[in-house]
Amino acid sequence: MKPNMFELAVRSAVSRRGLLKGAAGLGALSVMGLPRGASAQDAAALRAQILAIPGVGMGSPTDAHFQQVGELCLGPTRANVAEGEFAGVELTFMGLNNQNLHNILFRGFLKSWEDYTGAKINWIDLAQADYNPRLQQAIATGTVDFDIVEMGAPFEGDTAGRGLLDEMPDWVKEQIDMADYVGYLQPPVGTWDGKTYRITIDGDCHTFAYRKDYFTDPAITAATGMTEPPTLWSQVNDFSVKVKGQMDPLTGIEAYGFLDPLKYQWGGFGFYFLADRATAYAKHPDDAAWLFDPDTMKPRINNPAWVRAIQDVMDLQAAGVYPPDQINADPNTTAFSQFLGGTGGMLTWWGDVGSNARTSDTSVVGDVVGFSINPGSEDVYNAATGQWDKPEGGNFAPNLAYLGWGIYVTNRVSGDELKRKAAWSAAAHLGGRDISLWMATYPSGFQAYRNSHFQYDEWEAAGYDRAFVEDYLGSNQDSYNHPNGAIEPRIPGIFQYYSIAEDELVKGLSGQYASAQETADAIAAAWEKITDQIGRDNQIALYKASLGMN
Repeated sequence: MKPNMFELAVRSAVSRRGLLKGAAGLGALSVMGLPRGASAQDAAALRAQILAIPGVGMGSPTDAHFQQVGELCLGPTRANVAEGEFAGVELTFMGLNNQNLHNILFRGFLKSWEDYTGAKINWIDLAQADYNPRLQQAIATGTVDFDIVEMGAPFEGDTAGRGLLDEMPDWVKEQIDMADYVGYLQPPVGTWDGKTYRITIDGDCHTFAYRKDYFTDPAITAATGMTEPPTLWSQVNDFSVKVKGQMDPLTGIEAYGFLDPLKYQWGGFGFYFLADRATAYAKHPDDAAWLFDPDTMKPRINNPAWVRAIQDVMDLQAAGVYPPDQINADPNTTAFSQFLGGTGGMLTWWGDVGSNARTSDTSVVGDVVGFSINPGSEDVYNAATGQWDKPEGGNFAPNLAYLGWGIYVTNRVSGDELKRKAAWSAAAHLGGRDISLWMATYPSGFQAYRNSHFQYDEWEAAGYDRAFVEDYLGSNQDSYNHPNGAIEPRIPGIFQYYSIAEDELVKGLSGQYASAQETADAIAAAWEKITDQIGRDNQIALYKASLGMN
């Protein structure tokens, strides 16, 4: 963590100092991961036991490991549910199978839960790009065919706002210990009209991952003039151009700079990767809004800040500095095939890059990867004045992309108390304090989201070295606590906006539009149509509420 970021964290609700209590504080933080009456010593022992499965550096976890962890963390279920209590109950769970994670892990974690409770879970597995269309189809047609859904907070306007979710019972809140969530995931996230609907299982933000060896290699540093990782997007772009023609010091293949996923069409999720660049230019410290004007819902996507972000990508594409066929590289490709596989020097992504770097069989960069908050900009566009401002020290606005995955229960179970309890019990098992630590530590599709996840001693005992953990987790915490974090609105149709933006952006990159401005104008026009279809006045009210302006 950079010194200035540490000072910000100290002033926030969660300080790094408070999270570095060591093993003594660890036990007290873990008590609620076990049934009532469990000692702090027992709790600490459980967390140490599950973090040793399979152990950092021991290869990728398998289904056998998922089942083992799930069974070890079953204590809270046993405290609230009698054995066989849900016999005959069948539940349908919809979620992702991206990178063979998410639902694939949930199956293993819930195997012992099914055996103990007697319930049966049927699964709907979706690829990342198919998720939003499938969810929106269910919402639009009123055919919600699932009882439990893995979903992000941006969809709460489409679901909770339409009365499609079941309110969380009080016993679940106690079992999962919601007070342990990091500050930006506390209510109103997960709530609607004062009711709680979400069990958080993830704390999303994009951070900047870079290859440390690119800044120590003599040939690369001579060509680029950089011996430290960039902190500004202008530096990222300059490095990406100058590193062209050099050799990767780890793999011996051609070296590349920043890995933009030029196949942005990814079910709405690809839009976050353009936003990584744009937030530095568009999120002004004195303005909570950066996607729309809060009084009119007029899109800001075609203002000079967003146009600059699109132009950045177009310029790098024109310079030929991306790997071959990058136009067909989606975000999965840039993270898992390229960066973790040893291609490219920099990218922005969710925490999966950090949790996979040292624990996945396919990663080769674990010893040479570093992390920080997303790059910033020397200046930031002021939407109120129409001018570019130059804050002292530059403008940084971490992209708190997606507000993390959560588990929600739908209103399909609301009229059946036994089925309702079963659905919430399954969700609570996946959102428990102890099992969540394992998911944050190993490849899962999720990153740290609880205050108790930042006990560095636990990660070190699992096999991580201290420097790596402080770097990786520090970039997450610095993003969560940043005073100018770019938080997206939980409004209806948000992924409709994102998806159409991806479509138009890809058209711009393929030459169908004459310029970055024309591309941005096409996105803005499409966004205006969506707003009018949903209802402008209602969108304005909800957008202001999501920004805390009411």
